[in-house]
Amino acid sequence: MRSIDPQTNTERENYKFLTGSIIPRPIAFVTTLSEAGVLNGAPFSYFNIVSSNPPLISLSIQRSEGKLKDTARNILGKKEFVVHIVDEQNVEKVNQTAASLPSHKSEIDLAGLTPVKSSKLSVPGVLQAKIRMECQLEQALELGGGDSPGCDLIIGKVMQFHIEDEIYQDGRIDPLGLAAVSRLAGANYAKLGSTFEIERPK
Repeated sequence: MRSIDPQTNTERENYKFLTGSIIPRPIAFVTTLSEAGVLNGAPFSYFNIVSSNPPLISLSIQRSEGKLKDTARNILGKKEFVVHIVDEQNVEKVNQTAASLPSHKSEIDLAGLTPVKSSKLSVPGVLQAKIRMECQLEQALELGGGDSPGCDLIIGKVMQFHIEDEIYQDGRIDPLGLAAVSRLAGANYAKLGSTFEIERPK
């Protein structure tokens, strides 16, 4: 077995090891509003659950040459954002939003996504997601620094769930109906394959 010290690697090498090892990763498609009122949208696979009580989720947003990305800047400014689950039907449009656009351009317009008003936030979501979560900023941590460009760890509190009727039954979400996709390494994604059950020991 190969043993590698990450301190001797470049950032790119560590990125490849992490994204190639920690798979599959759920993908959050995040909408935010800029100070100028531009609706920004971007996908993030450094994303997961933090807690169910209270309902918290996390996003890690890598900085670009030490500078805040639009999503992080908008979240820190407005203290609001909407997280959508990426699925087989919307992944192509979401992928278009990963393009590097100037701050005054909307990725939502570029991808042909449809804004939809939120219930509790000023930030709109998008219609093409089967699940969206309206979130308020709970906590933000700036990580890294020094030789590292750093990242912004965002903890959001879910204020409202929106779940498509067809995938909701008796308080549960049908995973096959949701058809969420996950991120692998490089340009590779994965669909939900075969599933199995293992009972937890008592």
